[in-house]
Amino acid sequence: MENTSFSISDNAAKRIALLAEEETLPNAKLRIAVDGGGCSGFQYRYEFTATNNDDDHSFTNGNATVLVDELSLQYLAGSMVDYVETLGAAHFEIKNPNASANCGCGNSFAV
Repeated sequence: MENTSFSISDNAAKRIALLAEEETLPNAKLRIAVDGGGCSGFQYRYEFTATNNDDDHSFTNGNATVLVDELSLQYLAGSMVDYVETLGAAHFEIKNPNASANCGCGNSFAV
């Protein structure tokens, strides 16, 4: 795989670290994966885990760690996870240069 870069914004790192502290798992890390489905073809999946798989790539910013598996990284290479707060909502957002289209909810994309 050529591009294995993935970054975590400072806002996302703060939120991930805070949520990880609230988890009952020791040394919780945020796993971001790409699954088939969603209104645009692929969708992002977020979950906390304490397990590193053999094909995981680990990315850190401060006290926050994000795991991305090898297959998902093909779709996420060069991306950044951000945490966005507005008056009406707060959510993680993937800024993905590989996505050719995104749905309105921001959790589904096409390549």
